[in-house]
Amino acid sequence: MLLGVDVGGTFTDAVLAIDGRVITAKAPSTPQDQSEGVLAAVGAALEKAGAGSESVREFSHGMTVATNALLEGTGARTAFVATEGFTDLIALGRQDRPELYRLCAGRPAPLTPPELRFGAPERMGPDGVLRELDGAGVVGRVAAAAPEAVAVTLLHSYRHPEHEEALGAALADALPGVHVSLSHQVVGTFREFERAATTEVDAALSPLLAGYLRRLVQRCREAGLPEPAIMQSSGGLIDAESAAGHAAWTVLSGPAGGAAGAAYVARAAGAPNALCFDMGGTSCDVCVVDDGAVQEQSSGEIAQRPLALPMVAVHTVGAGGGSIGWRDPGGALRVGPQSAGADPGPACYGRGGREPTVTDANLVLGYLSADAPLAGGVSLDRAASERAIAGLAQALDLDPVACAEGIIRVANAEMVRALRVVTVRRGVDPRRYALLAFGGAGPLHAAAIADELSIDEIVCPRASGVLAALGLVVSPRRRDVQRSVFLSGEALTAEAVAGLVAELGDQARAQLGDSAARLRAVYELRYRGQAFELAVSASLTPAVAELREGFEARHEERYGYRDPEQELELVTLRVSAPVAGSGVTLAAEDAAELQHGQRPATLAGTPLTLHVLRGTPPPGTPIEGPSVVELPESTLLVPPGWSGEVDDTGTIHLRRAA
Repeated sequence: MLLGVDVGGTFTDAVLAIDGRVITAKAPSTPQDQSEGVLAAVGAALEKAGAGSESVREFSHGMTVATNALLEGTGARTAFVATEGFTDLIALGRQDRPELYRLCAGRPAPLTPPELRFGAPERMGPDGVLRELDGAGVVGRVAAAAPEAVAVTLLHSYRHPEHEEALGAALADALPGVHVSLSHQVVGTFREFERAATTEVDAALSPLLAGYLRRLVQRCREAGLPEPAIMQSSGGLIDAESAAGHAAWTVLSGPAGGAAGAAYVARAAGAPNALCFDMGGTSCDVCVVDDGAVQEQSSGEIAQRPLALPMVAVHTVGAGGGSIGWRDPGGALRVGPQSAGADPGPACYGRGGREPTVTDANLVLGYLSADAPLAGGVSLDRAASERAIAGLAQALDLDPVACAEGIIRVANAEMVRALRVVTVRRGVDPRRYALLAFGGAGPLHAAAIADELSIDEIVCPRASGVLAALGLVVSPRRRDVQRSVFLSGEALTAEAVAGLVAELGDQARAQLGDSAARLRAVYELRYRGQAFELAVSASLTPAVAELREGFEARHEERYGYRDPEQELELVTLRVSAPVAGSGVTLAAEDAAELQHGQRPATLAGTPLTLHVLRGTPPPGTPIEGPSVVELPESTLLVPPGWSGEVDDTGTIHLRRAA
């Protein structure tokens, strides 16, 4: 039996894969200690399966511990050590404005205050030592400051790590039990600001993540479960000890699981090119699946902080089922990014929430039913939703139903904007893709978003409410090693590249603990003199001509031209060692007979009657709008003009009428 558990802002999802069946369960998230919600969801799934914890062979886990800590700025007390004269590197940044026309908009302050920044007397150049390290004094000053973690970023350590290694060893001796992050181990590539900012994040979050993982591992041991493998931002799993030592690797742990699940379902459903949007209780994550694989990027930015690490290309906005509707000072209706979260949750949860949310609006409009509890046993109180919506409607001088529709439209606009970020702004035509909607709230909004983007096909997985947990089950174990190499001219040869790939591949396999793991290589190339690179996948022993052709094809696609006369430069080499995850048959769990019914609703300002299908529709079931399909963990809204059927895996395919 394979187990995957994903922690969201509102619910914690569990998936068990056993004997060709997929069994799912949900439990409310427990923000004070997420491990409590994890064990509750696991217990619910095992109870549905009629099995004990001893039957679980593998346990994969995605969480938001590091993400939430970064967003909230609640990391450990962290000291930052840099080469003398460069201690304010993170505060200075790139000296660019986050918003071109808002001169007062600033970036978040460094996680380390000025009094915890220390200069190390040393200097490395690109070719080696310029000034020997004298670390005794700086180590003493750091120890006197009593930090909970230390980030070390010295100049050119990506190529010459000797001084960082010596300083790391001295700090470990002087501060036993204090976490130390060394930039060449965390990142391994050039660009001092991005490398320093990533290392600072790693140091600040690792003690917090380590504490959570220790509690989780202990609870799993007591419950008879195996130690969990942790999802990385890159979409691969690593052991809990490695994750605890490098929290920066897991900042996109939760969204990466959803992206992996979406890619798996897209391939199985015959829709290998899909725009995926995961709308949960707190946020919405969007990504692009091309040819059955999630797009990846070599770096990204989370909460306006750069992370120079490989990660799935996911864009997140604060639009979820728990996002709160409010009136801004100008009198306009806004939604999010504030969320009611898991506690107290939307007003309709009956846990003390009073603010109107997207879920409350869906209930008032008739898309959700007070007679059908949500997954996780949450009963809905329609009267509470109506009271919450009425208060906002009065402030906006709107009819309550019009206010509810406004909340939905504003939330949809935010999600459409996010999908345009990963498509239109990158030269991708969204009309060429199917829209794969998942998350507890995603399928409710799928048709409206498809209309905005002129998409004609919607795919809704049977397990759409727990797809991130399913992605954890099928994800590979993986380690990535990267290095900036700067090869150009006569130095850029097939032999030199193959030697570097072999060296980094050996490191990746050793970290993975599998000497036979197959390797993948990504080459970040540019024309010499350019500021930024393009990533190209190629063989492990590529000829220079192969690299040039791959790069120039990408360059022409991105920028509209190629220059065969320009000198090529290999800047960074990244080698991954993945071990394929377990395959899962997307067969439906044993389900009760599908129930049919009707209920009134309001759609686009027009009252109508929805046909209600409650349960898991068997393969071949026709779906015709206007209707709603109440799946075990999510609800699909099918407006007039959309229709389709259920395929052999339980996935619902909808198409717009011609």
